[in-house]
Amino acid sequence: MSDVAVDLRSDTVTRPTAGMREAMARAEVGDDVYGEDPTVRALEERVAALLGHEAALFTPTGSLANVLALQGLVRPGQEVLCAADAHIARAELGVHGAVSGLTMRTWTDGPLALDQIRDLHAPDLGPFFVPTAAVSVENTHNLSGGAVLPLAELEELRAWADAHGIRLHLDGARLWNAAVATGVDMAAYGRLFDAVAVCLSKGLGAPIGSLVVGSADHIAQARVWRKRLGGGMRQVGVLAAAGLYALDHHVDRLADDHAHARLLAEACGVDTATVATNMVLVHDVDVAAFVAACAAEGIAVSAVGPRTVRLVTHLDVTRDQVELARPVLARALASTRPTAAGS
Repeated sequence: MSDVAVDLRSDTVTRPTAGMREAMARAEVGDDVYGEDPTVRALEERVAALLGHEAALFTPTGSLANVLALQGLVRPGQEVLCAADAHIARAELGVHGAVSGLTMRTWTDGPLALDQIRDLHAPDLGPFFVPTAAVSVENTHNLSGGAVLPLAELEELRAWADAHGIRLHLDGARLWNAAVATGVDMAAYGRLFDAVAVCLSKGLGAPIGSLVVGSADHIAQARVWRKRLGGGMRQVGVLAAAGLYALDHHVDRLADDHAHARLLAEACGVDTATVATNMVLVHDVDVAAFVAACAAEGIAVSAVGPRTVRLVTHLDVTRDQVELARPVLARALASTRPTAAGS
């Protein structure tokens, strides 16, 4: 975007750093469809180990990673349960039904509602009702403002799923943020799920790439479907190298993004206790006016609802830029939020 001083729309807008570009230029490559790209293999092995699983598969997008993860857990005609505002339900353009043939039912009480999940669960009763095959959760949860799902509740979900023969999928696009915010090891999260998708091009700042992680059999099947869906890639080590660089250099620094988000929350009158990671949701504003007021002063923000704006900090937002944005956000809030008298 031109004339933008601070871009808070998403953590997908980052550009590769000089060190990352250098690593990409030096990458050893081969034909990945033949399994001959050593840099891709190194990335896949590393991420699988980080998440406590047998294998991983590099994909160009997080949506494809989620498709391949769920496709190995849910057969056509079966259902997955997820939150009503889950990324797989709201932001992947219906691909799971259109391509994989699965159906969805959703719960509404937050990103992880154990009671509702139990109530929604449909056992296999023969040729009368759609059976529940899997539950999908998102950690961190995007449209809940980067909320972190508590490990204890995830463990409770795993125990319930085991008791009912249900598979679990984790959309862990920003799982790195959850791990940094809580100090919980990535594998402690990963081992609770049958399949996990993680993203390199959000908080970690790579220009492209996600991975689906699971058992060796699951990933072997995913590799076939990746090719079938047009996701087979060739000398893609130049991109995998960006992911390896990000794992080496950009994980711990996520704590800076979290601190910056809390500073933005203060400027918008948002309780910082509700800001767990790198996102701030500002509610009850005239969205169009808020976005326009910020844009007029060089600050880009996103509308994510009819009266909700989202601010996202990331690798390309410095502390100085945060300080530049804070008064602009405060002014935009003051001019666009209805007063009690005027509402």
